[in-house]
Amino acid sequence: MPVEQGFIALMGSGELTATMVEVHKELLGRLPGAPRAVFLDTPAGFQQNVAEIARRAAAYFRTRVGQSMAVAAFPSADTPPLEAELAFRTLREADYILMGPGSPTYTVRTLAPTPVPAILAACFLRGGCLTAASAAALTVGRLTLPVYEIYKVGEPPHWTEGLNLLQATGLDLVVVPHWNNAEGGTHDTRFCFMGRERFDRLESQLPAGTDVLGLDEHTALIIDFRRDEAVVRGLGGVTLRRDGGESVFAKGERIPLAVLRSGTPPPGGRRPLAELHRSPGTGPSPSADGFWVQVHALDTRFQEGLEHGDLRSAASALLELDAVVWQAHLHLEDGERIAQAREILREQMARLGMLPPPVGASCGPIPAELLGGLLDLREELRRGRQWGAADTLRDLLARNGITVTDTAAGPRWRRDAEER
Repeated sequence: MPVEQGFIALMGSGELTATMVEVHKELLGRLPGAPRAVFLDTPAGFQQNVAEIARRAAAYFRTRVGQSMAVAAFPSADTPPLEAELAFRTLREADYILMGPGSPTYTVRTLAPTPVPAILAACFLRGGCLTAASAAALTVGRLTLPVYEIYKVGEPPHWTEGLNLLQATGLDLVVVPHWNNAEGGTHDTRFCFMGRERFDRLESQLPAGTDVLGLDEHTALIIDFRRDEAVVRGLGGVTLRRDGGESVFAKGERIPLAVLRSGTPPPGGRRPLAELHRSPGTGPSPSADGFWVQVHALDTRFQEGLEHGDLRSAASALLELDAVVWQAHLHLEDGERIAQAREILREQMARLGMLPPPVGASCGPIPAELLGGLLDLREELRRGRQWGAADTLRDLLARNGITVTDTAAGPRWRRDAEER
């Protein structure tokens, strides 16, 4: 069945962050009528917080994208038959399907024996949009990368079968998100945490004619079959590796779909891989972005702090992110990226403000250094007329026993009947 009108959006990461809001809006805007959006929870189905991830996705679309989103709950192969059928029906009725973080091998193992792969393909074949991000992006080709098994468990580099959703489009690609990852610090975590050495071995194992499509973090490639082209959106670039060379496509660049199909030479700018191999300490990859690497790392640290109940670590990451954004502003960093980083900062403050107090326990006093930093941050937000973010921070302080009152002489705060 030829693909005439549909879309596939592949995201390197950040599918539920500020950087992808406009991308989701653009994709939904390309669909006719009032599109029905659905989040498929399978990739994260093995996690204890899978229901929370689904709720967060629905809330993100409702509040940030302006689109209601249903959830197709199929977390595991043990999903009861009735609930599974309800999930399948929800997917069949969708015009826009999003699947994201989790485990690629778990996703393939769970979905391959079910009707879901055919349903996902039918969505874009009939003119809808399938958005596969992060772990889910790894599954759309005929092969997928067992990231956890190699990076965490220590299995030898190898590929496993993917869902092969791209087969119907004539694209024989292995999709690799997190292409420019830099979380390793002193060790190489590019190429979806594999690093150069392991990824070289992985590339050598690919069948002839199978190309590699690398997606930078917070970057999307929108494949538009109606226009017979793909366009790069977000913060980074997209890399196509073929026949011992690679081509890098920058943000905003349009790529004819013929270029993504095997046998068609990429346009100018193709470089031999031998010239690109370098150790992490010899300089950034062509699409690396130092500012965004810092923002991404601090956002990750913030999320991990919340997940582990370490609020000091989360608050520290928030304050460090504020300092990074301020320094970027002083050094005339790109205004769009600063705005996106500030949006992440606001999201962090909102999440802190919504945390319930521990059951049966009272919060200890906020350390003076942290309190001073939070008060200074609130004043900066007020000076920038970011009233909503400033109010969120005030509410967070109130939940921790600090009442802030704005007066003509400036803000005053009190704790335990002591006023400052």
